[in-house]
Amino acid sequence: MLDFLLLVLGFVALIFGASKLVDAASSLASRFGVPNIVIGLTIVAFGTSAPELVVNLYASLNNSTEMVLGNVLGSNIFNVLGILGIASLIYPLSVKTNTTWLEIPLSLLAAVAVLVTASDVYLDGSVSNMISRTDGFILLLFFFIFLVYNITLAVGGKNEEETPTHQYTYLKAGIFLVLGLAGLVVGGRLIVDSAVGIAQSIGMSERIIGLTIVSIGTSLPELATSVVAVRKRNVDIAIGNVVGSNIFNVFFILGISTVVTPLSINPNSISDIFVNIAASLLLFIFVFTGKGRQVARWEGGVLLTLYISYTVMLVTQ
Repeated sequence: MLDFLLLVLGFVALIFGASKLVDAASSLASRFGVPNIVIGLTIVAFGTSAPELVVNLYASLNNSTEMVLGNVLGSNIFNVLGILGIASLIYPLSVKTNTTWLEIPLSLLAAVAVLVTASDVYLDGSVSNMISRTDGFILLLFFFIFLVYNITLAVGGKNEEETPTHQYTYLKAGIFLVLGLAGLVVGGRLIVDSAVGIAQSIGMSERIIGLTIVSIGTSLPELATSVVAVRKRNVDIAIGNVVGSNIFNVFFILGISTVVTPLSINPNSISDIFVNIAASLLLFIFVFTGKGRQVARWEGGVLLTLYISYTVMLVTQ
């Protein structure tokens, strides 16, 4: 019972920390003359994925490698099947050309990249599957290319979305920056320790905990952002937030996690990797079904049903 309470407290501290860190960093960047759109593509994008990053870094340092991969895969699966499913049930999601032909295919490429890096046994005859430090550096290189592309696109004026920033005094921004970092550090530590304790006490593997409880909890910022955006009819933000997060999770978070500690791959995780690929592929297909390029309500219902079914299957294994 104590572990569950600590897990909840960890999520609260983590999400509070990410929010304050983003607000403070955005305010400071704005005061130093950083363009608003660059703030959105870097600081805010990092902030919504900070929970996954901090949890994964703690899990890597703790040698909880199954939780590292489980959190990344679980977050990406929840983002597409769960968050986009809920968002498109509220209002159909129209998809921009750039998102259709670049960002969604890139998120699919990221999902395939996980399979390639985790398939040593099948590709080169190794004794076991592992995502090595070299693989991690390659993933980080892909992330750097993606980041440069986005900033170039923004500076060129092709991306017109702007990110509102809070205007704090330097002192207030500094205080929030410290509070945000403290929230991330404390929350991440509580989540990893309590999740491992829960897994041990109920006989559930770290992989399953990472794929379900931890991944859903660390994806709450994306869920909140997408639901608020779609209720305001800002559907581009809803789908862009999720697709961008999936790319960020694989190329940056998984990349930096494996640079810290190479990941041994549980054979059961291969099926999770295929589910992640299937979710990204299904999203790409749904964009072209029905009227126009959008994810309709009925398609959202299908996505959400698939996520619930997948989660039930994991828990009852």
